[in-house]
Amino acid sequence: MKKNIYIAALSILLLASCQNSLDLYPLAEPSAEKWYSNETEIQLALNDLYRIEFWQWDEDGTSVNYISDDGFYRQTLTPVKAGTVTSQWAFSTTLWRNSYKAIARANRAIVALNSPETKAKVNQAKLDVYLAEARLHRAAQYAKLVNKFGDVVYSDNVISIEEAYTKGRTDKKTVSAKIYEDFDYAIANLPASYAASAVKRATKGVAMALKARFALYEKDYKVASDAAKACMDLNQYVLHSDYANLFLQSTKNSREVIFSVPRSLELKVTTGPTSDIISRNSGGFAAANPSWDLFCSYLCIDGKTIDKSPLYDPRNPFKNRDPRCTATIVEFGQPHLGFIYDPHPNALQVTRLSTNTKVTNNDNRANAQFASFNGLIWKKGVDDSWLLNGRLIEPEQIIVRYADVLLMYAEAKIEQNQIDKSVLDAINSVRARAYKVALTATTSYPAITTTNQAELRRELRMERRMELAFEGLRYMDIVRWRIAGKVLNRPIYGMLDPVDLRSKVVDKNLWFFPGTPRIDEDGTPDFSEMEKTGLIKNLVPTTWNDRQYLWPIPTAEIQINSNMKQNDGY
Repeated sequence: MKKNIYIAALSILLLASCQNSLDLYPLAEPSAEKWYSNETEIQLALNDLYRIEFWQWDEDGTSVNYISDDGFYRQTLTPVKAGTVTSQWAFSTTLWRNSYKAIARANRAIVALNSPETKAKVNQAKLDVYLAEARLHRAAQYAKLVNKFGDVVYSDNVISIEEAYTKGRTDKKTVSAKIYEDFDYAIANLPASYAASAVKRATKGVAMALKARFALYEKDYKVASDAAKACMDLNQYVLHSDYANLFLQSTKNSREVIFSVPRSLELKVTTGPTSDIISRNSGGFAAANPSWDLFCSYLCIDGKTIDKSPLYDPRNPFKNRDPRCTATIVEFGQPHLGFIYDPHPNALQVTRLSTNTKVTNNDNRANAQFASFNGLIWKKGVDDSWLLNGRLIEPEQIIVRYADVLLMYAEAKIEQNQIDKSVLDAINSVRARAYKVALTATTSYPAITTTNQAELRRELRMERRMELAFEGLRYMDIVRWRIAGKVLNRPIYGMLDPVDLRSKVVDKNLWFFPGTPRIDEDGTPDFSEMEKTGLIKNLVPTTWNDRQYLWPIPTAEIQINSNMKQNDGY
């Protein structure tokens, strides 16, 4: 793993030194004699496309950047949740800029690799693999842009600065066709795997999985199901045996992970600030939290929602829930980062595990005003190692994993109403793994059996939310399902302040939230009736604007190019 990062870091340094020679080699014109003169230089150049900033998640969960209904940051709203996205929104402009940086570098590589000079030095079989890798990266970057912005500027060649200032947007249907061409070339020419000792690089399965994701997001369901099935049929990937363990920074090279970008403490490629995730007892801020909406989406162990299951107990809300609930959100009264986690308003002291002594409970808002506003904190991927190394961590940045491919396959088949055993097996394989049992052990987990399209669609969507929480995928799900206008147009709820809570709650065991919300057809809880009781708090209202189903083209692009047109509503 360190070898992979080392080569990538070295390639960045070498490319930077190359780009400083502006008088000899203009950036718009690749030079075969300056670069791509041998296979080492080719691989170094391609490694530059694996930078983490080129593969950012829609929300990383470790900061204020929450744009879905899965989490929130105290009483702070992102522009998406405030309905105030503009063409100067930093997150979208950064995504635009980084995607086009990666596209430009991929285009320079492709042009150089197709040059007579390079062809004379590299045998065709290897050249095909290098071209496939570059085209995969280009396709993936354009896919992100089309998903977010619709029509985008398209070029598959190196262009001059003057030409760049005049290019308008190409309709997304045309761009999508080009994206599929690049993915298909990558699928045809990339290897299914590399030797165990080789540097970790994109493979045929990566191209298939990312093609399936793009097609699913664009509602090309036949393309999506075919690509996902092809990835499954490679037999290169399996579900990790332990769901909770998969996301720890100590877990490397799991066969479930199809594509990830590695990190390294040694090379200062880390993530953070993790203090926003870490509990206050452990020295963090507990400011970035799972939402009550996410918490309520986890089914009970009978496969029913909390409002329908007789197993749900609001006095013990973590009991009898899908195992991914407590793998994702810290359960009350359980050990976490050296302490028993207990946000109960009366729990003014809590046990420090290292000494088995009682200490002030700073995860209680009676003691610490800015402890979690809704009592929930993240567990997924978090363990004691987060407290080491100055709270810098090095988990793999997972871009796509096998469980997602299985669920993409199932969803695409459901939307085509082609529901058969393979669809049920795909979803149930993911669910069975959560319970640590085999697919066939249907008495040990709530296996899905319905073949009704509407019912199965609902099951699939809830499964995605339980399985993929805190992985940067929820935002595009609510956008493509066209439910953002509902789930991001309601308040974020939390607990009353401790003094008010103590005075109002008659049943002290209902301190968390006093009752059971109704879960609608999209798996979304309705807290409005509970709010009327005055026993929960509207922390901050959110406001969705339908124009945000597409993001705005950055202001700078509009200002310098009269041919660049803005999306509607901005």
